[in-house]
Amino acid sequence: MEGERLKPLPCSVKRLMLSIDGAILDFKQLDLLANGDSSLHRLDPRAKVLATLIFIISVVSFGKYELSALLSFFIFPAVLIGIANLPAGFILRKAILVLPFAFVVGLFNPVLDRAPLVTVGTMVISGGIVSWIAIMAKAMLTVTAALILVAITGFPAICRALEQMGTPQAFVIQLMFLYRYIFVLTEEAGRTSRARQLRACGKKGLGIASYGSMIGHLLLRTWQRAERVHMAMIARGFDGEFHTRQLARFGMAEAVFLIGWGVLFVTFRLYNLPQLLGGLITGILS
Repeated sequence: MEGERLKPLPCSVKRLMLSIDGAILDFKQLDLLANGDSSLHRLDPRAKVLATLIFIISVVSFGKYELSALLSFFIFPAVLIGIANLPAGFILRKAILVLPFAFVVGLFNPVLDRAPLVTVGTMVISGGIVSWIAIMAKAMLTVTAALILVAITGFPAICRALEQMGTPQAFVIQLMFLYRYIFVLTEEAGRTSRARQLRACGKKGLGIASYGSMIGHLLLRTWQRAERVHMAMIARGFDGEFHTRQLARFGMAEAVFLIGWGVLFVTFRLYNLPQLLGGLITGILS
């Protein structure tokens, strides 16, 4: 009718739209962090990839009861976050997302392994609880290291480093396309969910029956957009290789970074420094 004004969007719809847009922007934050100019950002990606790989191998090689030895490895992400001036809260929030999966993996450890392992005062801790906590600590360390690697290097640079280190080119290209397709899928999912909520007219939803159609349309739209992106790449002369103007050079700084952290990781792996330090302090106090 003439003179009738459009009703404002309900607060629930506004909150959903803001949360979707915020999630998409939050997902792209790692790529933006890789544009920094710290000393870590300027290192050759191969040094950072190899150092992170040694870190992850060292962490996962510990036995299921070696929980205290893992404490030393928290130095690596803490130092890198400080030097690269990364937002620690953002990195931790993203790493914590993996904890529920690690929680479920070791959920039955306390039930299956009830043998007493540690005594703290009058409280007896079983081996299952220790191994359960160790699984979550390993997951936290490895995921945090991977996130920091992306934040100080950028995923395309990581892929180029893998290719330079001998990884098959077909695998590297598929890995890079998969990473880029995640952004396409996220953006299309945001648009689809926003349109669905707007059609709900402020209600909680349109019912469970609408989800099947929404997921089907989402897959079709992302597939079509991915095809358009591929056609555009072919039109611009894409020949299966990503060309870049950034020439990587493995110099003295990269060697010091890799050897220094590598020696430290091997030391942490061979010697339980927290346990040795605890024994030394206990001996002094006693």
